[in-house]
Amino acid sequence: MSFDKSLIELAEKTKEIELTTYGRKTGNASKRIMWITAIGDRLYVRSGQGLGRQWPQNLVANPKAILHIEGQEIPVITRHVTGKEEARAMHAPIKAKYDSERPASKGDEALLPSEEAVFELLPA
Repeated sequence: MSFDKSLIELAEKTKEIELTTYGRKTGNASKRIMWITAIGDRLYVRSGQGLGRQWPQNLVANPKAILHIEGQEIPVITRHVTGKEEARAMHAPIKAKYDSERPASKGDEALLPSEEAVFELLPA
């Protein structure tokens, strides 16, 4: 299942979104501003600081979230990206959209923190 093409196009143009996650201990909603990246017909978010932040830890424990984009509230399920190639594929689109980059791992090297905290957004 994938998102409507109009949402993908909106995500391509939108610099910042908000994502509501739910506390892994409390279950309380918590909203964070972050970047969104569209790659083909898929949407991704990532924590440049890795899994040490609260919101990625919440998504690992509970993949339900709400994407807030241009006045819309869209329930999503997140998928923690653990494959090296898919996680590393975030670097070029983020560089192109935001003119920002993080160090990148290569080959058999372990993923770096920003690569370990990549999540695909899926329709709920």
